Amino acid sequence: MNFDLDTDQLDAAAGARRFFTGQAGPAQARAGLEGGPPAPGRQALADIGFLGITVAEDAGGAGGSVLDLAVVAEQAGAVLAGPSLVTAARAAVLLADQPELAAALADGSRSFCVVDGGHPALDAVGADTFLALVDGDLVVGDGDVATGQPMDATRGLGVVTLTGTRVLVPGAGDRWARARDVAVVALAAEDLGTAGKAVEVGVAYAKERQAFGRAIGSYQAVKHALVDAWVGVEQLRSLVWWAAWAADAAPEELPLAAAAAGAFAAETLERAAETCIQVHGGTGFTWEHDAHLYWRRAKVDRLLLGDTAEHQDVVAGLVLAGALS
Repeated sequence: MNFDLDTDQLDAAAGARRFFTGQAGPAQARAGLEGGPPAPGRQALADIGFLGITVAEDAGGAGGSVLDLAVVAEQAGAVLAGPSLVTAARAAVLLADQPELAAALADGSRSFCVVDGGHPALDAVGADTFLALVDGDLVVGDGDVATGQPMDATRGLGVVTLTGTRVLVPGAGDRWARARDVAVVALAAEDLGTAGKAVEVGVAYAKERQAFGRAIGSYQAVKHALVDAWVGVEQLRSLVWWAAWAADAAPEELPLAAAAAGAFAAETLERAAETCIQVHGGTGFTWEHDAHLYWRRAKVDRLLLGDTAEHQDVVAGLVLAGALS
């Protein structure tokens, strides 16, 4: 059995990498902290087809798999891109039988945000269409967004007060749960890309920075820290591909796989970001260096869609209930 990505997915990853590196990066993420718009921005993501990867073809999307989306999301995470593909992935599930709204998601004519109770909502800044679960029903409507000083402006977080809602799907609890699991997978995929980039930046610096006549990467304390972070990234990669595959081919495994990927993604990204800062020493502790941008993403993402403890509770409960038997 082949557990690697296929040729088409590897080609998609390469194409996404070229697109994102030409459109976004630390400079744009830094500019967002001063009020600049997210990069590449919603319309650019729609134009290249990334918002519609998992939207049905008859609604103007690509009709692709969650694994296809995860491959692209990894590349988005590597450059701290915004808005997130997490919202697109989640909204595509919620709007699966709403062709007009799904088409608006895919072509970027509407800016969606999915609201979880009173928690800050991802991609709320600039959104014009809000989806939520109210009394078990999926509703759509307008909303007022309250924001504060962002930790990571690329995430567009805001507290949403819904206004003028109407019911789209009665009794949508199961759909909401699946959409949330798919969103956790997409978030873990973005975090995989961010963590991998943080390690890459740390390794590059460790090769060029000299101390006592040697590259600092030759010292055990530095190399071991970087290796530990790298190992975490590769372990997370396996969890992300499993969870994305489960979303497409084994839906009964998705709750367990998504929770496992979500829990480990938060820890892995935080370790990678902090290691990057430590390797850069005093330079890494300044705002002038880009290392803090990966740290900001880590501190925000570890609380999105449930924290590590919540995901671990889900894993433990499912395993005790026989999910692995």
